[in-house]
Amino acid sequence: MLQNSDQYTHYATLTAMLAPAFFLTATASLLLSANNRLARIIDRARSLLKELHTLDDPLQRALYEQRIALQRRRSLIILRAGQLLYGAISLFVGTSLAVAADNLLAHRLGMLPTVLAALGVLAMFAASLLLARESTLAVKAVNEEMDHRHIAKREE
Repeated sequence: MLQNSDQYTHYATLTAMLAPAFFLTATASLLLSANNRLARIIDRARSLLKELHTLDDPLQRALYEQRIALQRRRSLIILRAGQLLYGAISLFVGTSLAVAADNLLAHRLGMLPTVLAALGVLAMFAASLLLARESTLAVKAVNEEMDHRHIAKREE
């Protein structure tokens, strides 16, 4: 049977493992969002590529090539954000494992759980900045297309 101090140690360990679990959930949500955004970017790039092949006007072709380049840039930003988010997930899982191992090893791992958690949060922060940058580019792309269509309709 567990003594009271052993029982409290187990509860403390489980409690310490909850924080990384919450970060895992948040990171997974961001990753899902990033993957959905990447799918939309790929769909838009494919659409632009199809339209590009039908254009004869050099100015129109140049415009579409710029739009395709912007979609490529957005996809690379999302790729980097996704890589950081996968890294964060790994670090948060590592944090939970380190917390459990630290308890079993009589707290010999020192700062390892804290360092893993801090690196995970840093990766998540960097990914969030990239996602914010990509959102800005997405709005820029939409605004540019709307402006161009508005001008084209006025010229008709």
